[in-house]
Amino acid sequence: MDKGRKLKDLLEVIGLFLKLGTISFGGPAAHISLIEQEVVHKRGWLDREHFLDMLAATNLVPGPNATEMAIYIGYLRAGWPGLFTAGIAFILPAFLITLLLGWIYVRFGTLPEGQALFYGINPVVMAIILVASYRLGRTALKGKMQVLLGLLAFLLALLGVNEVLIFLVAGVFGILLYAPPRWLKSAPLALFLPGASLPLSVMKSWIWMESRLVQLALFFLKVGMLLFGSGMVLFAFIQSDVVDRYGWLTQGQLIDAIAVGQMTPGPVLSSATFIGYLISGFPGAVVATIAVFLPSFIIVMILRSVLPRLRKSAVALAFLKGVNAAVVALILVVSLSVFQAAIVDIWTILILAAGLVALLRFKVDAFWMVLAGALVGFIHYLWL
Repeated sequence: MDKGRKLKDLLEVIGLFLKLGTISFGGPAAHISLIEQEVVHKRGWLDREHFLDMLAATNLVPGPNATEMAIYIGYLRAGWPGLFTAGIAFILPAFLITLLLGWIYVRFGTLPEGQALFYGINPVVMAIILVASYRLGRTALKGKMQVLLGLLAFLLALLGVNEVLIFLVAGVFGILLYAPPRWLKSAPLALFLPGASLPLSVMKSWIWMESRLVQLALFFLKVGMLLFGSGMVLFAFIQSDVVDRYGWLTQGQLIDAIAVGQMTPGPVLSSATFIGYLISGFPGAVVATIAVFLPSFIIVMILRSVLPRLRKSAVALAFLKGVNAAVVALILVVSLSVFQAAIVDIWTILILAAGLVALLRFKVDAFWMVLAGALVGFIHYLWL
């Protein structure tokens, strides 16, 4: 009977997160809202206070918090099997849809009709990035010190300083400003420091790093370990490493990857699947997806017993204040980088302006904005 109950709980977890991974459009806030509706109000697996404690805690650690919520809820409901299957079920639909879009893009994206769609999509993506930075900035940049931290991070990014170092500097400054004496005594701090990714930097000097799949895996592992604040930070890393350093993608392909992340359900990090496919085909898509989400599983596995208590950590909160200021700065740098590729004439300026109004004034979902941009681009192609 006990085994039967465990199996039933596990199947419920798999079914729920497969459904949520398929229908959860609209970004992290929408994903969290859907998860809360299902596990708190509809199924009663958790009370709201516990849910909010978990949500606050996942915001303090790197990784996509909706995915980490799914993983942690799976663990609470069905133990270790639930931890793994909940996360995989939540990620799988976006992986499959994004993989299909990657195949279509590679096969048809260079045709005139495909280019016409992205002519309209690209300025919409520009609007989405600008609005994301504005909304995150309103939340993250509270007070003169955080604004100054954001400006410092922005200048460092413009000077080409590595994003890992920017996060580390901003986080340490956050600790020194908001929790000065405690960080030296706090063991959990090591869990938040981007310095935890330093072994990856050392590994990059090894001879076998010449393999592109290995480079791809280590790059997305780094991203998964350092993703704070917003999924848009993913594209700051891609701009710096994948576009500028390795030359694996063009600026235009980066914008298209952002668009795919907005069009698909589930985590924004599913863009990693698309990018991996463009770089190394199906193996690249699989490697990139596993690598970018693996840190989320590891973090929940390690912190599962203390995760609800992390929201009370003054050190973690102070570190996050500094990092969030850097997140806003990095997203703004991405917007500067993609602007020239996205805005090419008066029509794209008008699409950008319309997109900003629709997102800010009417709160239109990004998914519908991307579809509208594709339609406008195709009409422009037929008309002109």
